[in-house]
Amino acid sequence: MALRKLKHTQVPVWIKLRHLPVELWTRDGLSTVASGIGKPLYPDAITQACTRLDFARVCVMLDISSKLPRHVIIMIPFENGGESVCNVDVEYEWLPPKCTSCHSLGHATSACVLHKLPKACGYFRLELDR
Repeated sequence: MALRKLKHTQVPVWIKLRHLPVELWTRDGLSTVASGIGKPLYPDAITQACTRLDFARVCVMLDISSKLPRHVIIMIPFENGGESVCNVDVEYEWLPPKCTSCHSLGHATSACVLHKLPKACGYFRLELDR
């Protein structure tokens, strides 16, 4: 029997979007900005009700194996033509520990069993008594 560990790279994470223009405080606007980070899932109730305007909080499905941006640049069109550049800051409320040795989520490299094994040992083999 050979054991193998599934590699999960997708994880839902809450993000805060700061310096978000008023024009983007809609479901479509939040979705557009959050899609620059990952797959938008839903805003929190306070963001949806627009009762806190210093930041928007959105849950997104992140691909942890990719680079996580700290800013999203949005072009906002003017009514009379042209557009303005808006830099939205992104803050990740929590990110799972990621091991660079076995490339899985849930533990740091320093706690990885594979990281502590001699380099010649590339896999485990489970022997069962019959």
